[in-house]
Parts: sequence; C-alpha cells; structure tokens
Amino acid sequence: MAIGEEIFRPGSSSDGEVRAGILVTGTEVLTATIRDENGPWLSEQLSGLGVELVEILVVADHPGDLARGLENMKSAGIDLIITTGGLGPTADDLTAEVVAAFSGRKMELDEEMEARIAAILARFAANTNLDLSTDALNEANRKQAMIPVGAVALDPVGTAPGLIVPGQAEGDPLVLVLPGPPRELKPMWEAAQKEPMLRQVLDQATRLEKYRLRMFGTPESELAMSLREIEGEGLPFDGLEITTCLRKGEVEVDVRYREAAADAAEQLKQSLLERHSRSLYSLDGSTVDEVVAGLLAGRRLGLAESCSAGLLAARIADVPGSSAYFAGGVVCYSNEAKRDLLGVDQALLDEFGAVSAEVAEAMAVGALERFDADVSVAITGIAGPDGGTGDKPVGLVHFNVRTAEGGVRAAAPIIPGGRRDVRERSALVAMHLLREILA
Repeated sequence: MAIGEEIFRPGSSSDGEVRAGILVTGTEVLTATIRDENGPWLSEQLSGLGVELVEILVVADHPGDLARGLENMKSAGIDLIITTGGLGPTADDLTAEVVAAFSGRKMELDEEMEARIAAILARFAANTNLDLSTDALNEANRKQAMIPVGAVALDPVGTAPGLIVPGQAEGDPLVLVLPGPPRELKPMWEAAQKEPMLRQVLDQATRLEKYRLRMFGTPESELAMSLREIEGEGLPFDGLEITTCLRKGEVEVDVRYREAAADAAEQLKQSLLERHSRSLYSLDGSTVDEVVAGLLAGRRLGLAESCSAGLLAARIADVPGSSAYFAGGVVCYSNEAKRDLLGVDQALLDEFGAVSAEVAEAMAVGALERFDADVSVAITGIAGPDGGTGDKPVGLVHFNVRTAEGGVRAAAPIIPGGRRDVRERSALVAMHLLREILA
C-alpha cells in the first residue's frame, strides 16, 4: 500500500450516493499559467454535501476537447457535471454552446438576461470612463445572453450568467455551468444550490461524516501495516473511505463514512490510537500549531534559531492570539550572535562547534533567561548544500527544548532534502518537541 495513494473505498454503490465530475476549461490552466483554484474548492463543497467526486478534468479551450470531456463523464455514470470557465464574451468562450449540444438543446436569446448584462456593462463603462464601442458591447452582450432551451440561467456575478442544464433522457447528467474567476464562481455556487433543479440532485446524496487524524513520527509503511492488521482482525471497512497522505513531514488520515458505518469509523480511530498513541497527536484535525498554541496558554515562550532563521517564530506567530504567550525570538545565525545575544560561551563554540548538543543547550538556556520565559526552543544545524563533514553531515540539526522547571527534550536527527526542506522541517520537528514537553 502506497501512502498518499491508498484508498479504502466503500464496497459498492448504494442508495444515497451521488457521483459528480468537475470539468475545468482553459488553456491557461492546462499550461499552468493560472493555477486551478476552483476544482479543489468545489471538491470540498461537494464532499460536505455527501456527493462523491469521481474526477477533476482540465481541458483546453477547444470545443472538441470540452465535448469529449463531457461524454467521458457521462459514460462513467456521473450524475452531476460542473464546468468552470469559458463563459466570457470572446470567440473562444464556448462552454455554453458545447454544453447545450451535449444536452441535446438549442440556444435561444434570453431578452431579460440580455438587458441585465447590458446594464452591468453600462455601469462598468461609466465607472471606468472608457469609451467602449456600442457595437462590440451589443455583440458581447448578446453572446452571453444565449441560453440553452429548458435551462435555468443564474444571475451574473461579473458579466457572465451561469447555467443549470438538464439532460434530454432519463439518467443523463445534470450540468452546472459556472464562470472561471473564483470571485464569481463561489457566490454563484451558493445561488445555484437554491435552484430546485440542482437541489433535486443534491438532495439524493446522504451527507458524509468525516474526521481527520494527524500523525508525526510513524513511518508510512508501519501505518499501512496497521490498517491491514485492523481490517484483518475483523473491523469491516465496507462503508468507510480511508485516505492517507504524507504532507510536509506529517501523515494525515482522512476517514469519510455515512451514518450506517459510524461505529466502524469510531473503532478505526480507537484502534489507530492504541497502536500509535505516541505519534497520533490529533484526533480532530487540529494542526500541531493549534495544539501547541493551546498548550502554551498561561506560559511564556522564547526562541533561539540558527539554521531555521525565524521559520519557527513565524509558525508560532501565525496563530491568532500568540501575543499572549510568545515573548520573542533571536535569529542567531553567526557564532558572534550566539555569543553576544544569547550568552553562549565562546569556549563551547570553539570546542564543540555551533552545530552541537552543547551549543543547542546553551542557546535554549540563553533564550529562557533573555526572555524570562517558562519554555524555550533552540535550533542549530547544517541546512546545506555546503558545510557538511563526515561527523556532521548536511541535514544534521540539534534541538533543545526546555522548561524553567527543568524539563528537557533534546534531539539530533539528520533531516533529508534540500536546503529549504531542512529549514522547514526543522521548524516542524521543533513544534513537535515543544508539544511533547508541554503535554
């Protein structure tokens, strides 16, 4: 089982399952000139409604490609297709026409929509003091007001109306046509859900429950084995969808299920907790940053960072309310800064070097004292690509986390990856050491 790819899915289709596909149009998206934000956002919205997303497909601004994408989704038994983009006034904006042909419907002019778009364009021209060609405006206006017969037109957020287009035959997918710009798509999605034609499809879905577990320190292979063992011991995975993903040094376990599988979902959570109580630190999806923020309540934190150069401080300060417990930090990159700002003894630097357990400890003690802190964290290491030796390779990072009461957590892992990886993962390791000493 490959973590990040392995998915345990419910055994078979059942009542309450609605399948959807998202068809993103735009050559600029396909060529990565623009990043697709709509597909992931719509995926999250559909998941919250209990709709199973089968695929997200990106196609160029060519009618043939769009038509093939629609046909492929239809052949896969998809109930709802959502298209994004291709609703503008230019010649290559052909989504409405292609969807109409796909659904077996002719296009007709919606005079009320034409007047509405004309008013929007007139306000735009007046507000920008642009002298726009009346003929060009009328042509653009008329193109965007052409609506498939039998479709529901959604009021524009920009200048382009959206569409809800039914199929001709029973079992044909419903097509929801949305604009490309996210600022227009998001409010139009909310408006579309109020329309009976779309509601009829969405209401057939049984809402999915879900939870996310977060783990740090368990190898991917060990987690994979645990899932196999849990299933082999008799816990039914039918009705559960379990997805594991390695993300920025942590493993996320997403579990989705319907009400009938709620007991199995809870048993799975408890089984993983029993096996991985040390590394499974979040049962409700809370990030380590959020967990540490809660543990720091009523305490005062001081930081001393060398190779991470402030990345840990940035993570701490990113959480709202951090000013209540974050006293400050020192980025002491040079030996002189370690000595002059934190009071690290020059003799330690000379004997053991800046990247050493002894210097990390002295840095942490200095941060405790300088910031009058209850807890401190020190990080010193070799981020590379140069500077490594046989005894101290690139990626070696020394950590020292200590409390004013005498608690200490020290570690010296060799962190893999390039320079940025080492620096970012150093901040992550430090967050987890801080979590462990405070828990």
